[in-house]
Amino acid sequence: MATDTQSVFKRDILSNKNNDKVSGLLQQNLVNLIDLALLLKQAHWNVVGPNFRSIHLQLDEIIATVRDASDEVAERISTLGVVPDGRAATVAESSELAAYPREFVKVSETVTLSADAMKTTIDSLRSAIEKLGDLDPISEDMCIGICAPLEKHLWMLQTQEVV
Repeated sequence: MATDTQSVFKRDILSNKNNDKVSGLLQQNLVNLIDLALLLKQAHWNVVGPNFRSIHLQLDEIIATVRDASDEVAERISTLGVVPDGRAATVAESSELAAYPREFVKVSETVTLSADAMKTTIDSLRSAIEKLGDLDPISEDMCIGICAPLEKHLWMLQTQEVV
C-alpha cells in the first residue's frame, strides 16, 4: 500500500524527486488556504461596528474564492498521486497564518487582521510560484491563477484601511 508521499499511480506525471518537491510546496499552500478560509469565516461571524454589513458580505466573497482555490490545490496534489492533507490537526500544526482572536473584533481591526492573513497566504503562493517553474509548470500556472484573484481581494480589502 502506498504512503501519503508515494504515488499510487503506475505512471507518474513527474519524476519522484520533482513530485516530492511539488507536492510539498502545494501541501503547504493547501494548509494555508484552508486556514485562511476558516480565519475569514471567523472574522465574518465576529466583525462588529460601522460598515459591519459590507465587510461581512465582502468576507464571504473572499471565502468562496479561497475555498475554490484550496479544492484546486488539493485536486492537483491528488493528480500527482499524493494524498492531500487538509485535516484539522494538520492545518492547525502546519499553517503559517497567525491565530485569529476569538472575541468580537471591530471592523477596522477585522480588515487589518484579514488583510495580514491574506498577505501571508499570497506570499506563500508567490514563493511556491518561484520554485515551481522549473519543477512543474502546470502547478506553477495553477498557483498563478489562484494568486491573481487573491491579490485583487487583498487590494479591495486594504482600500478600507486608508483614512
